[in-house]
Amino acid sequence: MLTAVVSALAGMVWGIQMSASQNHLLSPAHGHLNLLGWVSCSIYAFYYHLLPAAAKGKLPRLHLGTALLALVLLVPGIPLAIQDRGEVLAQAGSAAALLSMLIFTVVVVRHRPQKAEFKAAQKKGKRPHKGRQGRSQGTFRSLRRRQTPVA
Repeated sequence: MLTAVVSALAGMVWGIQMSASQNHLLSPAHGHLNLLGWVSCSIYAFYYHLLPAAAKGKLPRLHLGTALLALVLLVPGIPLAIQDRGEVLAQAGSAAALLSMLIFTVVVVRHRPQKAEFKAAQKKGKRPHKGRQGRSQGTFRSLRRRQTPVA
């Protein structure tokens, strides 16, 4: 989460600087800093906080390392590519970002609810999700029935 917050602050300062100077040439790099740094890293932090079991082991550490590597390579790599000073850094950062998301996908797939647990909850008449985590399909069906047609 610290990476996300620092990225947000840096992105805001950079955006204000671009606005003040009226030079928006590097706005793609600013956008990637906000997207990969603030948004993606925030989502990762919340996911690992909500599912602590998913944060254990080597794979989440590898995920963090590749996410940070992508950020460190891509954000300075984009300005270099825009200024025709080489695309290698941006390309390496893009590859690291893709690898980071692939690793995160594996983590998410490994820690999703098991079908057997879900079906057992349905057979007992219990909602598969409790509390603030979501609503069951039955709730959404009842909401759809209550909607009035638009004239």
